[in-house]
Amino acid sequence: MADKLTLAVSNRAKSGTIKKLPASIDVTTASTIEELQQKLAKASGVKDYNRIGVFDPVTRKIIRDRRAVLGAQENVVNQMAILVQDLGAQMGWRTVYIIEYAGPILFHLLFFYLRPIIPLPASLSLGQTASRSDAITDIQRLVYVLFQLHFLKRELETLFLHRFAANTMPARNVFRNSAFYWLLAGFACAWSLYAPLSPFRVSSNFPAASPPRSGFGTSPLDYVGITLFVFGEIANFSVHWHLAHLRSPGGTEKKIPNAFGSSLVTAPNYMFEVISWLGVILIARDIVVVIFISVGMLYMRMWSRDKERALRRLFPDKYKKKKYTMLPGLI
Repeated sequence: MADKLTLAVSNRAKSGTIKKLPASIDVTTASTIEELQQKLAKASGVKDYNRIGVFDPVTRKIIRDRRAVLGAQENVVNQMAILVQDLGAQMGWRTVYIIEYAGPILFHLLFFYLRPIIPLPASLSLGQTASRSDAITDIQRLVYVLFQLHFLKRELETLFLHRFAANTMPARNVFRNSAFYWLLAGFACAWSLYAPLSPFRVSSNFPAASPPRSGFGTSPLDYVGITLFVFGEIANFSVHWHLAHLRSPGGTEKKIPNAFGSSLVTAPNYMFEVISWLGVILIARDIVVVIFISVGMLYMRMWSRDKERALRRLFPDKYKKKKYTMLPGLI
């Protein structure tokens, strides 16, 4: 039977204070962090309970697991107290991802069909002379399809597959998180790939008098590229499927992943993501696409190392430590 708890409640810091915060709150040891947030929100007149962050009274660190029971929080029970802070306006994780991935889809759609009026500085054409023909090339058409397939896949996974441990994130983060996709994967890549003076209109082989590379299959790398893309996307989806089904619907429990590629690296979904984009690079041979995936790899490198540290902390006896977190032999 759950025991009753009366917890002293106080603001964690001057910033993010909750003005009508009650001095104490009655809960039970079986109450979850989410239920505590809901009670605090009702008592404080806060409309969205997700705004209320609950912090450990000793470590002063946020308790992120919304399904964690208060009776298991040793410092909370011993001190009979919690710290809280207003986290600001919140937005659902699913909504944030949908917005992020919509940017590249929108920009590539617009730039692909508005090519005749999009300028491109001569510097990106490697100093060669290109015809201002409005005719789309087979390579441009293929790369457009690959970009759209990738991000449509991400949108569908966000809508129907992914399960999120947290309900929301600070709404302001949507601008930071979307910048990478909207500005680099979207605007910059689309601008470089589809403009009338795109490097696709220029030969990839010197001298400048060589005919433009416009048709798929003119190089063996084209076939290698499409193979890598298809393999990478399918393998990436298989890992996402596995990760989604490690957690029960609405649950926050943690388990050790055992997806395809997990024996090689901590985050095989990132490994297959890189393989997929390597395929696009081999086909596109565009410097902006290279820059985009290079920046993306820096983020994935950081996230994969965070995952490795988390698994070692959560499962110190069961988890088999990995030397490489994203790319075998490299990262």
